[in-house]
Amino acid sequence: MWKWEADENPKAVIVMVHGAMEHHRRYSWLIEMWRSSGFHVVMGDLPGHGMTSRAQRGHIESFDEYTTEIKDWVTAAYQFELPIFLLGHSMGGLAVIRLLERERLKIAGAILSAPCLGLVTYPSKLLGLLSIGLNQIAPTIRFNSPLTVQMATRNQEIQMKTANDSLMLTKVSVRWYRELIAAMRLAHADVIRLPDVPFLVMQGGNDKIVDKVAVLDWFNQTTLSEKLYKEWPKCYHEIFNEPEREDVFLYAKNFVENRLRALGYIID
Repeated sequence: MWKWEADENPKAVIVMVHGAMEHHRRYSWLIEMWRSSGFHVVMGDLPGHGMTSRAQRGHIESFDEYTTEIKDWVTAAYQFELPIFLLGHSMGGLAVIRLLERERLKIAGAILSAPCLGLVTYPSKLLGLLSIGLNQIAPTIRFNSPLTVQMATRNQEIQMKTANDSLMLTKVSVRWYRELIAAMRLAHADVIRLPDVPFLVMQGGNDKIVDKVAVLDWFNQTTLSEKLYKEWPKCYHEIFNEPEREDVFLYAKNFVENRLRALGYIID
């Protein structure tokens, strides 16, 4: 876990959670955008990802490992004694949802970026059945991921950097996949258990990885008193890496600042 502090007069803390296969260093641009706008940032690498050494790369025993880790990051953010916002991308967004469905944390709001609530493409039925069996007898067996950075973003600079990034995962275990599938199912089943905090859900309209229909379906099932859904029509999966990313960031920042105004932390 790492912390990046705003230079002066911090407004709030953004706890960020990366997606599957990636790591915190891919968020350097977004971290600096938040920090230079007056926000502290707390972020780390999820178990089995990036620079972590507590788990085999690309493998988890339980999705709870992710939610436990994120809870630790939120606990660390409490020390700043400022409002806290959770920002989760893709699988990180799913993990944020599962954490909030199970725990009552002191946060001011949540931002979900293309949360992994359904996939555009699933393995064949035969492979799906095979994964269920292997999960029982050989859960650590890893397979190549079918996802590519070209599916994730149209930003060619990001594509080039990712191609040479040794911290990116290329294989995931059978257990990891089964836990992901289970977490998606539970996120929908337990949606009524979400705390009534403001949510902003943003989704790429041309997402090649996450099923935007499943995301909107989950959003419509929520009973939150304050929620916003924003679709970016041209964007692929990684909306904070897309050519429109400055507009995406400003939309997210406005959401946070409007919430802070409502709480009396920002006076116009």
